[in-house]
Amino acid sequence: MAMDDHQSKVQRLYDACDAVFSSGSKAGLPTLKQIRWLQDLLDGMEAADVGIEGGGSGGERSSSSEDDDERSPPGRRFLSARAFTRITYVHIHECDDFSIGVFCFPAGATLPLHDHPQMVVLSKLLYGSMRVKSYDWANAPPCSGPRKSGLARVVAVDEMREAPCKASVLFPRSGGNIHSLTAVTPCALLDVLAPPYAEDLGRPSTYFSDIPIPSLPGFAVLEEADLPDGFRVAGAPYVGPELTIDMDSMYN
Repeated sequence: MAMDDHQSKVQRLYDACDAVFSSGSKAGLPTLKQIRWLQDLLDGMEAADVGIEGGGSGGERSSSSEDDDERSPPGRRFLSARAFTRITYVHIHECDDFSIGVFCFPAGATLPLHDHPQMVVLSKLLYGSMRVKSYDWANAPPCSGPRKSGLARVVAVDEMREAPCKASVLFPRSGGNIHSLTAVTPCALLDVLAPPYAEDLGRPSTYFSDIPIPSLPGFAVLEEADLPDGFRVAGAPYVGPELTIDMDSMYN
């Protein structure tokens, strides 16, 4: 699909997500061509494109092209990466079919092991570095409760991701659907979830503890767990380029 050269990068990402994931166009999982299209758009994005500064070296604003600067309203403000003292979610957009947002981490913060039921998730590390531990269920995902547990296959034990790196993708049954994220340095992760979490539709956010199996290398037992005491994700307003939303797709 052709993109308007005068659109902001986040508008291009929204339009692509709407085309790929909206109920009117979606038939099962996206195609490999569609995934690559979305990954390419994410790969071209920087922190400044979603209204966050401090992603560059020395705490400076990420570089943007002259065209991007021309599209930015005069006096446009940015969130400062240095202001994030706990994990903070910057909500950009959410509808029934997908959500777009940014998780901002201070150094040392961990988002505990959690799953993404029935979801495709694309992620782009905008700045900084993090370590990722991830699993996929070895068999069919366990049924809900009283508490989920089951055998999982290790996908990554301690994978280091450092910006700039390529956008990653996980699927309902592969790619590391259950993962934990630990910030090595202050970092920000732009996420697309399709569809988003919805407890009433069978897509709750569930956290887990992992128990290695010495006699079965590469596997672990995952058991549903409560969040650590005091853990909370803060919220921050989105101050990036304004989105033009397709209202028809939101209500179809």
